[in-house]
Amino acid sequence: MLRVRNLTTRFRIDRGAITAVNRVSFDVDAGETLAIVGESGSGKSMTALSILRLIPNPPGRIEDGEILFDGLDLLKLSDAEIRDIRGNKIAMIFQEPMSSLNPALTVGLQVGEPINRHGGAPWSKALLAARDLLGRVRMSDPASRVNAYPHQFSGGMRQRAMIAMAMACQPRLIIADEPTTALDVTVQAQILDLLKDLALRSRSALILITHDLGVVARYADRVAVMYAGRIVETAPARELYSRPRHPYTRGLMASVPRLDSDTHQRLVPIEGQPPNLAALPPGCAFAPRCRQAVDACKQAPPPLREVGPRHSAACIMEG
Repeated sequence: MLRVRNLTTRFRIDRGAITAVNRVSFDVDAGETLAIVGESGSGKSMTALSILRLIPNPPGRIEDGEILFDGLDLLKLSDAEIRDIRGNKIAMIFQEPMSSLNPALTVGLQVGEPINRHGGAPWSKALLAARDLLGRVRMSDPASRVNAYPHQFSGGMRQRAMIAMAMACQPRLIIADEPTTALDVTVQAQILDLLKDLALRSRSALILITHDLGVVARYADRVAVMYAGRIVETAPARELYSRPRHPYTRGLMASVPRLDSDTHQRLVPIEGQPPNLAALPPGCAFAPRCRQAVDACKQAPPPLREVGPRHSAACIMEG
C-alpha cells in the first residue's frame, strides 16, 4: 500500500542545514501495523509529516525520495490533489489532541468536516455521521458530546475524538503520532486497543509512532527503529524483541524495566545525548554513544543491510 524510498527532508536554519529525515525507506502493507520507534528528535514525526507533505516550507523541504501510495507518487501531486488524499485516504492522528483540535468549534463540526469536505455530504448528514463515529470510538453519550467543545473533554475523550475524525472517511492508511501522550496507563491501553480494533475492522494499515517499547511489543507487526534521522534497524516485532541486532535497539530495550526480570537489577541507560543534527559525525551517528564502536564506525555511515530473514540493521559489527 505504501512504499517509501530514500525519503530526505531538510530544514534550512541560520547555522546551516539540518537533515531531519535521511534517506529513509520502508513499506507498509494493507492491514499491517508498522511501529516507528526512537528517542525524541530521531525523525519519527518528521517522517510522518513528510508522507502527508505537511512540512512547513520555508524552512523545511522534502529534497529527495519517493512516496508511493497505491502506486501514486505523493511527491508529484499538486497541492489540490494531496489535499484530496489527506484526511480521506490517509489520515493522521496528531500527538497532542488539545492543540490539534480547534477550541472555537464543537467536536461534532470537527469530526464531521472530513465527511462534508471529502464525501460531499451536507452538514446535517455530516453531523449525524459524527455522532455515530463518536459512538464507534466508545464515547459515552455521543448525542450530547457532538455539541460540546474540546475544553469540555478529558484527555482520553479528546484522543477518541481525534480517532473518530481520522476514521471518518474510512482511510486506507492511518498514521498515529504518539497517540497516548500524557494519558494515564489505563486510558493508554483503551485508546490503543480501540485504534488497533478499528484499523483491523476497516483493513486499514497503521503506522504507529512511539517511544514506548511496551506499546510496540503488544500492537506492532513490524518495527522500524530510527536514530538521527535514519532507520538503523527494521524487523518483525517478535524477531526484533528476541534478537535485536543494532546496539541502539539493544540499548533501548536494556533501559526499559521488565516484569519478568530481577527486581534488584539496575536498568542500563544509553550514555550521552542524541547528536546535533546540524553537526553529525562523519561515520555512524550512534558511534559516540556505542560501547561496541571501533575506528571503522567513525569513517562512514553504515548502510542498512540484511542480517536475517526480513531483518536489516545498519551496523558494521553485524552481518
